[in-house]
Amino acid sequence: MKKLLLLILITFALSAPDPNFHVYLAFGQSNMEGNARPEAQDQECPERFKMMAAIDMPQSGRKKGEWYTAKPPLCRDGTGLSPCDYFGRELVKNLPEEISVGIINVAVAGCGIDLFDDDKAAGYISTAADWLKNIARQYGNSPYKVLIEAGKKAQESGVIKGILLHQGESNTGDQNWPNNVKKIYERILKDLGLNGAEVPLLIGEVVNSDVGGVCGSHNAVIAKCPDVIPNSHVVKSSMLKSGGDNLHFSAESYREFGKRYAQIMLGLLK
Repeated sequence: MKKLLLLILITFALSAPDPNFHVYLAFGQSNMEGNARPEAQDQECPERFKMMAAIDMPQSGRKKGEWYTAKPPLCRDGTGLSPCDYFGRELVKNLPEEISVGIINVAVAGCGIDLFDDDKAAGYISTAADWLKNIARQYGNSPYKVLIEAGKKAQESGVIKGILLHQGESNTGDQNWPNNVKKIYERILKDLGLNGAEVPLLIGEVVNSDVGGVCGSHNAVIAKCPDVIPNSHVVKSSMLKSGGDNLHFSAESYREFGKRYAQIMLGLLK
């Protein structure tokens, strides 16, 4: 009887989520996908920083639902460096050695926020450009469901600590954007059984007008999110230059932006 009880306890311990494995969900459009080409320095990734492939990534040798060392790309094959890359690196650099960090990145270039609202996604995709439809098809035409499915899988091995968002360029000036984000965030919390008081939403600004950002005016809309969404926090993009198109960040800026996301999260963890 004692041996059976011991076996049960060992089995439970091995199958229970590790409280020292901190998982973060990320979603958005092209700047969250990652638009800059990774450089040699970006391939040096600590083992304590992991990524889960949300879909199969055959070019990278990654399978859906499995964890890997978080070398870029973190979103899909063909995507680039994103804020997630240095968000995770900065966290493990500053957290105790027994803590590991995992990221799940589901993002679709050019998409509006409605693509992540499952009540609106089908209608949104039906009128989208063919290139966007091709990306959405990789997520079974529901990036939201893929994000939730991956999140549930991640909860088997770790604890979800936060949610990262970078989206808004395709909704520039939409004053209802904070409410749409709130709906999606609250649905994520509900579908994954999370407590909003414990799982913050970090929202990054778009390329700022101070460096010529063509969608910089949307940062005034993003600034309203903390008034609408409890436990949401804005990550500033001031002085982070674009890669030349005034829409997407440069590799250097993605590195700094990721660190800014991480510094806010580190403050919240404390």
